[in-house]
Amino acid sequence: MAPLRFEIVTAERQVYADEVDMVVAPGLEGQLGILPHHAPLLTALQPGELRVKKGGEEVSIFVSGGFLEVRPDKVVVLASTAERAEEIDVSRAEAARKRAQERLQGRVEEELDSARAKASLARAMARLKIAEKGRRRRGQPGLLGQ
Repeated sequence: MAPLRFEIVTAERQVYADEVDMVVAPGLEGQLGILPHHAPLLTALQPGELRVKKGGEEVSIFVSGGFLEVRPDKVVVLASTAERAEEIDVSRAEAARKRAQERLQGRVEEELDSARAKASLARAMARLKIAEKGRRRRGQPGLLGQ
């Protein structure tokens, strides 16, 4: 099967660009699998793990949401933020997770604050999951010393 040209772009930089075999992205309705010759598509993404498969390798990238466009010649993800597993600041993500959990456990008066805390928690948990996968792929011990 012919490879698929794939790029992830943020306002600051190009996070990833390569010929790949498959992209699995966190769509609003669930996971989207994109293979070469996929029908044209434009969809929103939710925060989570985007996986890129090339040969026997798989790369995990955190995306904060954004948009995925499938064109005849390539697939492009436009995201506010995107981080490869090795770029994730685990201590910062852990601190964000703790803050969000504390907000949710406390008495949240406004529904908007609760929604923000839930969104923050989801982003932090996704970052930690992707960082953990990256560490395991590199043969390093897990975040919990496993």
